[in-house]
Order: sequence, then C-alpha cells, then structure tokens
Amino acid sequence: MPGAVDTLFPLLLREWKESWVQATNAPGELKCKVEQAWGEGFATGEELIAAMDAAGVDCAFATDLLAWSYTRQERFALDMTERIHELSLRYPGRIYGLADYDPLHIRASLQKLEHDVKVRGFKGVYVHIYGYDIGLDHRRMYPLYALCEQLGVVVTMQIGHVLEAMPSEHGRPMQLDRIACDFPGLTLVGTHTGYPWVEEALAVAMKWPNVHLSTSAWLPRYLHPAFLQYMKGGAGSQKVMFGTNGLSWQRYLADFEQLGIPAPRAEQILSGNARRVFGI
Repeated sequence: MPGAVDTLFPLLLREWKESWVQATNAPGELKCKVEQAWGEGFATGEELIAAMDAAGVDCAFATDLLAWSYTRQERFALDMTERIHELSLRYPGRIYGLADYDPLHIRASLQKLEHDVKVRGFKGVYVHIYGYDIGLDHRRMYPLYALCEQLGVVVTMQIGHVLEAMPSEHGRPMQLDRIACDFPGLTLVGTHTGYPWVEEALAVAMKWPNVHLSTSAWLPRYLHPAFLQYMKGGAGSQKVMFGTNGLSWQRYLADFEQLGIPAPRAEQILSGNARRVFGI
C-alpha cells in the first residue's frame, strides 16, 4: 500500500507553533484543545520529514493557516508562505502548499493566491472562516471560488464547529451545497468531518460529485458513527480523505488500522483519493 497523504497539516515548525500559542494566550481568546496534541513542534524541516518517514506518510499538504481572531481582529499566527515554498523545493513530492485567503482584502489576496499557485506550485487553498464573522457562502468568498475554479485548484475549508473563541455557526456544512451549485467545476473538501453537523456534511458530499470530506482533527476512534459508516462504504471510501490537522501521524494511523476497513478502500482514504483530487 502506498504511504499516506495528509491532506491537512498545519506546518508545525516550532516558530509557527510558538506564535500560535502566544496568540491563544491573549485576552479574550480560548485555548484550542487540539493545540494540546501538537507537542512542541518540529525544530527543522529534516525533523519533520524524519517524523513522516517513521510514520509511513509519503506527503503532507501544509496549510498557510490564516486564522483570524474574532476578538482582536488580527491574524493568529505567522504567515508561513515562504517556509512552505522552501520546504516544497527542498523536499519535492513530500510537502505541498495550501495557500490562504483573506476576505477583508480581496484583490490583494487573489493576487497572492494566483502567485502561490502559478509560481510557488501550491495545490489549493485552505479557508478558516470563523473569525471573519461571515459564512463560507458569503459574497466575499465568491471571488476566491471563481478564481480557484478557473485555476483548477482545490478549496479546502474547515466545516463544523470551531474550538477557538469564534462563532461556530459560520461553518455549517450545508453552505457547501450553495457553493457547489454555483461553481460545479470547483473541487471542495470539507474538513473536520463537519461535527456536530455530520449528517449535513454527508448529505452534501453524497449529492455533489465535486464535494469531498476529510477526517482531519478527529482520531479515528472518535469519528461519528454516521461518518464512519459512510467512509467504510463503497461510495464514501471514494469521497473521504485522510487528514490530521497536526495530530500524531503514528497514533492516527494505528487508530485507523483498528477500524477494519478492507485494504482497497483503506488505501483510497489514506492515499488514493488525495492523489486523484489534488493531482499529485
């Protein structure tokens, strides 16, 4: 079986992790529970790749995570665009970039995105919408979707609730229904399983061929029963992708083995679907 492809990995280099922790310690913020599982972060790119090798992870999509503070109205952590690009060049085929998008600065953000894709080779975008206090189907998001459809790159977005001090309602998975309707040529990946609105996420994925889902941020043992049933089936195993959101690769993959998914379907979830959807 080919090595796993992590479709959602915040670039946990130590400098980024420290900037994130500093942000969540600010007044009015809320410590994200997933942060506790990240560890200290990797000191170097070599340490990162060694951890991937030890766990059997072929490649990871590193997110330039633009999480916007709802309370302080500023970026949470360091901009890692250049570091992601640097690592993708140093370790070709191991690290791929996912760009960011700022709906408060649309023109400049679209220009950066086009450069990230065409020049830096990024494979898509990751959207963390909550701090902006708008929905995923808000008009400010439509320029992003139009450009990504034109460029032929994937839009990955967190759906479901959020564990930072931000309103979760903006991540309702049913919003992907409108986006898929208006942009039928755009590939969408909803992450974090859509919990607690898992049934909404599944309904949209089953309806639209261009909508996929990711297991990110949930160890397999904690997956919602409906989500687990869907991804074990023939149709669902073609629509669900492996992603960790920074959780331990070794712990995650050991958990996954306990699910009892037949090997051909497990390979699609852990690797094949991502390679097909992202074109790697």
